[in-house]
Amino acid sequence: MAPSTRDAPDDADLRAREREAQRNAVVELVKVAPVAEELAERFAAAGHRLYLVGGSVRDALLGRLGTDLDFTTAARPQQVRELLDGWAETIWDTGIDFGTLGAYKRGTTVEITTFRADSYDGVTRNPEVAFGDTIEGDVLRRDFTVNAMAIELGEREFVDLHGGMEDVALGRLDTPATPQESFADDPLRMLRAARFAAQLGFEPADRVLAAMREMADELARITPERVQAELSKLLCGEFPRKGVELLVETGLAEHVLPEVSAMRLEIDEHHQHKDVYEHSLVVLEQAIDLERAADPDGEPDLVLRLAALLHDIGKPGTRRFEPGGGVSFHHHEVVGAKMARKRLRALRYSKEIVSQVCDLVYLHLRFHGYGEGQWTDSAVRRYVTDAGPLLPRLHKLVRADCTTRNKRKANALQRSYDDLEERIARIAADEDLARVRPDLDGNEIMRLLGVPPGPQVGRAWKHLKDARLDRGPMEREEAVAELYRWAAEQGIEVPGEA
Repeated sequence: MAPSTRDAPDDADLRAREREAQRNAVVELVKVAPVAEELAERFAAAGHRLYLVGGSVRDALLGRLGTDLDFTTAARPQQVRELLDGWAETIWDTGIDFGTLGAYKRGTTVEITTFRADSYDGVTRNPEVAFGDTIEGDVLRRDFTVNAMAIELGEREFVDLHGGMEDVALGRLDTPATPQESFADDPLRMLRAARFAAQLGFEPADRVLAAMREMADELARITPERVQAELSKLLCGEFPRKGVELLVETGLAEHVLPEVSAMRLEIDEHHQHKDVYEHSLVVLEQAIDLERAADPDGEPDLVLRLAALLHDIGKPGTRRFEPGGGVSFHHHEVVGAKMARKRLRALRYSKEIVSQVCDLVYLHLRFHGYGEGQWTDSAVRRYVTDAGPLLPRLHKLVRADCTTRNKRKANALQRSYDDLEERIARIAADEDLARVRPDLDGNEIMRLLGVPPGPQVGRAWKHLKDARLDRGPMEREEAVAELYRWAAEQGIEVPGEA
């Protein structure tokens, strides 16, 4: 990640930012005040102070506090359970061994964790759970200063012992202890730094960047499932490019998505071609722009974002320098789909996500050549059928992939895709392209051919589907004739006329 070029604010500017952040916090707390105050009063009556803490305080300062609130207290888990009984609508205690209980009340979800004073073994990221007695000790063990602030709800006392307020105002990620200590305790925090860069647009402090580079190999201690969870949150953030760049520049990507780092191909001045890594980041950004334009209030599309980032990972392995100074990447979509499948499986993504992302990577080049005017209606049908329910995402990915600096060429590609979408719409209106199936089903095929269930039925079904893609919908008599013609070619004796 390139060093920040942001001018250092003077003291007056910084104080103004801090005052604005504090005003945001007050406004945000008022929104959730009834639930928070009720809870704080119950704890106070039992002799315990209750603190809003961590990400909830950070988000309140940024004016983005949601309905999931994090609290901490000196009360032990069983005491917390007793205080929640009779107040919460729902309680869950799956994290009680780690001192955390969750509850739901009037649209707000709360998690309350007993002060922690954990220690780590330096081998795994699993702490030796120990409960603490002070808020000072609790915030010291947290990952970043922006998450190490608290607000005592009874007196509205603001606890900021490590400069978190200033770091929020500056948009900076730093650690309460030294980064080396923090990351040695839990290497996942390095990935969290990249995730917060993607979600909040924050930039790591120089000492955090240095520690991430030095300690990137420590990420091998983290399970694939936890890595996957952070990567998904990163890609679904507001600024995913920042997060990806941070992963690559610090070397963390070598343990998460090494294929992305490998796209930083050296560009020979005599063999002009795109910077594949830079191009992929641009495609990611443009795909997100199209995603948001289509559904401004929708959830981030993880499948589309993964496909956009990984669509060209097959290029490094397929690059060939051609006579005359050209460069080719033949079949990189095929190679890339295989590579994506292997990587996503290693990260323990679900079968559905793996399949969808790999299909998009495989199909992303299919459109190229359409502009030459050689696509028949059959080719259009196959494009739609092969994409299936992924077609809206494929539209976005292909359009995002048009990143040429030649404006005339870029406009021509967009016009060609406009034309393809119009053809798809016209044919779909006539033929119900979303449900392209053979004009005879398996039962009819077995009856007409006099064959039992088995491979022959599957082959006949596939032939009729291909025929429908080529010709469009067929009348029943035409489909039966085509089945009989195919059967004769296969040496299958037909029992008689249908």
